[in-house]
Amino acid sequence: MMKALVFDGDLRMESDRARPRPGPGETLIRVRLAGICQTDIEIIRGYMDFRGVPGHEFVGEVKESKAAPEWVGKRVVGEINAGCGRCEYCRRGLERHCPERTTLGIAGRDGCLAEYLTLPAANLVAVPDELPDETAVFAEPLAAALEIMEQVHIPPGSRLLILGDGRLGLLCALALQSTLADITLAGRHPSKLRIAAGAGARAVPVDALEPGRFDFVVEATGTLAGFEEAVRRTRPRGTLVLKSTSAERRPLDLSPLVVDEIRVVGSRCGRFPAAIKALERGLDPRPLIKTVYPLDRALEAFDVAEKPESLKILLDMRLDRA
Repeated sequence: MMKALVFDGDLRMESDRARPRPGPGETLIRVRLAGICQTDIEIIRGYMDFRGVPGHEFVGEVKESKAAPEWVGKRVVGEINAGCGRCEYCRRGLERHCPERTTLGIAGRDGCLAEYLTLPAANLVAVPDELPDETAVFAEPLAAALEIMEQVHIPPGSRLLILGDGRLGLLCALALQSTLADITLAGRHPSKLRIAAGAGARAVPVDALEPGRFDFVVEATGTLAGFEEAVRRTRPRGTLVLKSTSAERRPLDLSPLVVDEIRVVGSRCGRFPAAIKALERGLDPRPLIKTVYPLDRALEAFDVAEKPESLKILLDMRLDRA
């Protein structure tokens, strides 16, 4: 048995949940440290109609793997999408878009806000010894931020706006510095804007954002209102990158996308090796950490994570085993 945070319409802690059993090709991982992200918050608001253990940002230790025993004892992070391995998407290396995929803590697979999880051995990425858990736990959201550069070429000197000073928006500001674009991050929280400024971005309150439109806009507000503002801020024939997932639903006017011939790019998960390499090179996301809680206080941690001014909240399963 194990401790786990469980969502089934209500969020609750369980101390006697059955430990998951790895299926064919899978590994059993004991979670060391896990993060709460905006997608987790949207899940408890109804996103994806998920039921089970949420959470997909983690660093852990492999405890069991019949398929790949060489992983046992290693510290790892893990790609969160598990494809079927048979369909045309999987054969083309697009497991993240497999129609039968499960996604850790999001769709069809229990997540990491528990003492143990399972993932295919093929999803694992080793954590170098020199990276502390508190850095490696950012591999998933950092990979998502770096994915933008895999999808879109951003020339040096381009005017780039990041809308949203939440956890993902700030990571995008860190990750996109290497493009040498002229980056502005607009948000609502002075403490978060200071972090963006420290990363080299021009950081301004969204209400004080200067008039004008941008070559590239990254929408990371998590709201439909943020999407509408992002459309207004993208120049004709500019590129709008959508990073938000939201449980909110209402009609949207898409005609400006047609009139201004705006290119819209949906951007979701990225590859973990690129994130680990960026962390090894010195990209440091630890200023985003607000508080670390033991798993026993996961409900309290979620309450804090939901506050608009909150930064990254971590759950430390090592504390429960101390």
